[in-house]
Amino acid sequence: MPERNLDFGKFGARGIKGHEAVARQLDALAGYIVTPITARRGLLARLHYLTRSDHAQAAARAAGLSVTGRTLRAWLNGTRTPSRASLAAIEQAYRTVRRENVARYLLARLNRGTRVEIHPLNQSQVDRPHQRALEYRSMNVRHWDRIVAAWAADDDQELDEAWVDQIADLGSQWGQYEYVTNIGFAA
Repeated sequence: MPERNLDFGKFGARGIKGHEAVARQLDALAGYIVTPITARRGLLARLHYLTRSDHAQAAARAAGLSVTGRTLRAWLNGTRTPSRASLAAIEQAYRTVRRENVARYLLARLNRGTRVEIHPLNQSQVDRPHQRALEYRSMNVRHWDRIVAAWAADDDQELDEAWVDQIADLGSQWGQYEYVTNIGFAA
């Protein structure tokens, strides 16, 4: 297997790490609330999601949202507005809880066997002698356990290692697809 790219972009290539593209796609599949948290509707939607049950409240506290019940009721009633730090904590807690809740569903759907499309990096700014012959690739991924677990835990390093283990199935060319423009799949 080739080694990892240490000096990516030296000749003008553009792209993102493959695991970041996978995380983006999983985030898109998670279906987060679209309305921004700075809008009243977005704030209320996130607060209702985090307080709808005892389990959701416990998960929100575990994710770092530590406010009193009185403050939470004031936010829900609109008598007080959260500070920027509180808004960031609410958003982070919401995303963490949502990832945990969606992970089991995604895992069940993805482990059936999912066709993954890998779009190679953009070499339009690379001089001809330094360009590689890259092509669009697709592969079937049947084991998503490590990938989804790392995504749900928001662990970039583990997600990178899990993704590299999957793309190693491309054979000796896997290193050419460490950086990509996009990775697509559906659940």
